[in-house]
Amino acid sequence: MSRTPQDTELGYAPPMVRHFSIFLDNRVGKLRELLGDLSEESGVSVRGISIMDSSDFAVIRLILDKPAIANAFLERHGYPVCQTNVLVAELGTDHELHHLCKFLLAAELNIRFAYPTMPRPDGRPTVVLSTDDNTLAGQILRRKGFRLFGEADLEF
Repeated sequence: MSRTPQDTELGYAPPMVRHFSIFLDNRVGKLRELLGDLSEESGVSVRGISIMDSSDFAVIRLILDKPAIANAFLERHGYPVCQTNVLVAELGTDHELHHLCKFLLAAELNIRFAYPTMPRPDGRPTVVLSTDDNTLAGQILRRKGFRLFGEADLEF
């Protein structure tokens, strides 16, 4: 019996996307420097961004179209970075954000963080989310008709 790459012993494993949390000094131009160098030196494009800052530092959350290349760039330049897997779900008329929240609440799953991505070529909105259990959350969202994206879907 052949198995698809997303099969597991417990069932369906949803597509995941690598999410980067990068620690930066909160100084003028540091974000532009990071994003500019990623784009110009490595050809990496931002697909989603969230910024949490304080007076001394900022944590930049990024979804990037070429995560392996981005990771090599960040390591080479000594950026303090943490990678986690997240879900990227498409929203639409019948699959709005409040529906997504309702379905995850029914399963008693907490959303750790969420933020929108850059517009896709088809104009449909997507949201990045991290939950207590991304595999279960992905299974639930798929059963409820949400489209989930993997890393290959972010290269456009």
